[in-house]
Amino acid sequence: MSERAAPFHCPYCGEEDLRPNERGHGAWECAACNRAFQLKFLGLLARGFQRADDGGDEQS
Repeated sequence: MSERAAPFHCPYCGEEDLRPNERGHGAWECAACNRAFQLKFLGLLARGFQRADDGGDEQS
């Protein structure tokens, strides 16, 4: 398996000037807005899972 993927842009300002944070394990710094953030894998979703806020607009 390959290395973990890095984020393409800052979730706060959208800029792409990101660097790994010294905390490691998914922590990143944005040089544009001077914010630090962390990415976390939450898990796999069950197949066919539908969120309650989707409205159920499924057509048969």
